[in-house]
Amino acid sequence: MHGLGNDFVVIDARGAGDPVSPALARAIGNRNRGVGFDQLAVIRDGGVVEGRSVAASVDFWNADGTPADACGNATRCVARLLMAEAGTDGLDLRTGRGVLRAEDAGNGLTRVNMGQPRLTWDGVPLSRQMELDEIPLPGRPGAVGMGNPHCVFVVADAEAVDLAEVGPRVEHDPLFPQRTNVEFVHVIDRGTIRMRVWERGGMITQACGSGACAAAVVTARRGLTERAVTVRLDGGDLLIDWREDGVWMTGATALVFEGRLSAEFMGMDGAGANGARVR
Repeated sequence: MHGLGNDFVVIDARGAGDPVSPALARAIGNRNRGVGFDQLAVIRDGGVVEGRSVAASVDFWNADGTPADACGNATRCVARLLMAEAGTDGLDLRTGRGVLRAEDAGNGLTRVNMGQPRLTWDGVPLSRQMELDEIPLPGRPGAVGMGNPHCVFVVADAEAVDLAEVGPRVEHDPLFPQRTNVEFVHVIDRGTIRMRVWERGGMITQACGSGACAAAVVTARRGLTERAVTVRLDGGDLLIDWREDGVWMTGATALVFEGRLSAEFMGMDGAGANGARVR
């Protein structure tokens, strides 16, 4: 599946336990010898969490085999699948970010409440206490936690930034003990920003949902935009609305294909997927 070109492998592992290992995530993420993805989403059984019934639990993996607590566009993709399956226009999903509400927004769009941004140094997290609006790096970026760490630079022209050169350097800066996603934005008007992104794990992606949320939070906190903005990404537009109950993200998703990993591939990895279905 993909959300604005931000592409995912989605494994339906309901009833199959926990089939994914770091090695298997890396193997599937290999675009030459596996399938390839920006992130991997694994759907596991739901249940009752803090008194709320959740349709499913969702785990996220980066292409380098490291786990992630959040992925906004992948959450929207999973929500679309499960809402279509259940014939409903809304449901709750359990993620490392917490329980997230997802809804059908009409016209083929899906929205999800990504929760409130984490605006403390240890919530991002950063390696030491500091103000988040302008952290001590060249360019004075803002830092935001959206269940994963983000470093947002407000620049004159996001198109002019060499993502492949700057992104890895900031991702691995000692200020970020869990590394970080890196966003570069420029303000078009008070309701529109342009964003490009280097995602943690080592890649330039066409979109990043949690990154769009973080960018909208940073520009709103600086007084540059309203709390509801359109974020223009390489893959298309996301509508971000920072409300009292959380940061809502709305955009399109697409199902590309369904299939199964071959026994030969699984044998090479040695992990086994217990019959999990791959989308």
